[in-house]
Amino acid sequence: MAHITITPAEGVWTVRTEDGVLVESRNALSLREGGMDAVIYFPRADIAMALLEKTDSKTRCPHKGEASYYAYLGQSARIDDVAWSYESITKPDAKDIEGHLAFYGSKVAVERI
Repeated sequence: MAHITITPAEGVWTVRTEDGVLVESRNALSLREGGMDAVIYFPRADIAMALLEKTDSKTRCPHKGEASYYAYLGQSARIDDVAWSYESITKPDAKDIEGHLAFYGSKVAVERI
């Protein structure tokens, strides 16, 4: 099993689209899995969830379970599968990110400000 470490992501983190700020959070979590780069997960309370719609896409991670995906429904564009979330995690190592969303940095800007 890959080693998973979850820690608070220090500072203020944002997710931006061409339309503006989708997320601003001081409560983000940083997940490191094995030797991979950290992934920032955001609590739903800090996300403009009205601009996201669940898609039919699903993937499975042996360490975190099934991921659900979300599309961004913006004024300038729809961005399919821009974010993912593990809705139900059974493994204790990853439980802290349950219900949080992570965003693809290749589709939107995810940055610490």
